[in-house]
Amino acid sequence: QVRLVESGGGLVQAGGSLRLSCAASGRTTSSMSMAWFRQAPGKEREFVAGISGSGGALYYSDSVKGRFTGSRDNAKNTLFLQMDSLKAEDTAVYYCAARRFYYATDDLLDYDYWGQGTQVTVSS
Repeated sequence: QVRLVESGGGLVQAGGSLRLSCAASGRTTSSMSMAWFRQAPGKEREFVAGISGSGGALYYSDSVKGRFTGSRDNAKNTLFLQMDSLKAEDTAVYYCAARRFYYATDDLLDYDYWGQGTQVTVSS
């Protein structure tokens, strides 16, 4: 089993920045890809960013490309999401996810493990 715990969410003004973290524990390996998803009230959970097992391959949704940056530190079993130039429409609960395959995908059904989520609220 793998346990994922997100942190770093909060309230920020539009144009500001936040950095989310996701600490992984349990049977984690560097061959596992990880991703960030988000879910706004009344909307479906959507893909934000994905990162391969080594961190060498990164994928972003069009809505965050150029503003968000994903990274991981496998020595510390931690995933990060640096969010800059935040907009009101980025307001959502952000979830960390992991799958036992090297490359990330944008389909939430492909992921085996999920965190409990962290709230990000951007005021306009």
